[in-house]
Amino acid sequence: MSASGRIALKSPLDPELLRALRPAGVPAGILALTGVLTWAAPMPDSLEGLQIAGPYAVLVIATAMAWGFNRGRAFVIAATLLAAFAVNQFWAGTRVHHLLVVMVPLNVLAAMLWPERGARYRASYGWLALLAAEALLLAWAHKSAGGANFIWSPMPLFGRVAFAVAFAATVWRAWPEFTALQVGNAAALAAFFIASIWVQTPAVHSAFMSAAGVILIIALLAESHRLAFRDTLTGLPGRRALEERLRSLGGRFVIAMVDVDHFKKFNDTHGHDIGDQVLKLVAARLAEVGGGGIAFRYGGEEFSVLFPGATLEEALPHLDAIRASIEGYRMAVRAPDRPKSGEEGSKLRGGGEKSGNPEQHLSVTVSIGASRPKKDARAPAQVIKAADEALYRAKQGGRNRVST
Repeated sequence: MSASGRIALKSPLDPELLRALRPAGVPAGILALTGVLTWAAPMPDSLEGLQIAGPYAVLVIATAMAWGFNRGRAFVIAATLLAAFAVNQFWAGTRVHHLLVVMVPLNVLAAMLWPERGARYRASYGWLALLAAEALLLAWAHKSAGGANFIWSPMPLFGRVAFAVAFAATVWRAWPEFTALQVGNAAALAAFFIASIWVQTPAVHSAFMSAAGVILIIALLAESHRLAFRDTLTGLPGRRALEERLRSLGGRFVIAMVDVDHFKKFNDTHGHDIGDQVLKLVAARLAEVGGGGIAFRYGGEEFSVLFPGATLEEALPHLDAIRASIEGYRMAVRAPDRPKSGEEGSKLRGGGEKSGNPEQHLSVTVSIGASRPKKDARAPAQVIKAADEALYRAKQGGRNRVST
């Protein structure tokens, strides 16, 4: 309750949840725009050919991009949607359509359950064989129906259940990273669901099939950008992202170079898995730096923190605070014979049994060197070099300190 006597309501929107759902903004916008355009601005008769050519074009491009970028799940979804659109053009009918609204989500479900191994590998030919087998089944269904093209009940109950299960699988697979491609896979399935409901209205059906292809194309481009500019181990922006950011800076900024102390000893003593955990720990702490600082993975055990528009005096307290935060954290190392389940461990402790190798706690420290543009060193590369020299002085001075 506030001083005025009013009850202060906390916003139900969690910032972390909003950040995770941010990649959903573009697909949701595409779906909403498609719905508005199909309702408010129907396609003129002169452009009627785009109802067929448009979905083919974007879905072929999406399939080719998924193959070229070696994204297995996106390839399965794009190829399945392309085949489904083609089948609806040539073999329209109730029996065929009902098979499609089950086959498409089941293909997506299988792709979500199958490990991501890329599109260009030997097992991927199994997906092509599956699509071919499904095409034969659909051809038989069309022939046995006598070529009837009337569709009743565009989305039967079993189709809705299949879509619900497949969509839940796409969300499960996306959790908790929610990358643009993972969200795009789910949104493309949603677009096909809407298109299937409106299959008896060719303009709407084609519009949402096109939307599915556009969503996948944009998601694949975003995924390519993410892989190029973000470090996969730590989740921080990578060195290329730092170089891009430095090009847009003015003459007032601070760069800090951060190095994990005795990192080689961590690897040699505890193995590379623990070394990776150390890097993730340091990255997670650096990501919380205040003062407008932005953390980057520079390479190896070295990180960078950029303070755009800040002075050295403004940046130093935040750098020392993050150094102290890392120093104060104790990282637990699981003993080789420690039970993996909590229940099993509780039984051992209750029975008085002790592990031969007790859990260890490691202390991690970092050394930091910071610099700013000077009269004789204004270029970003020169400032980074000066920060590296300051880092060397921090190492020489005993480590676990900030030097300028």
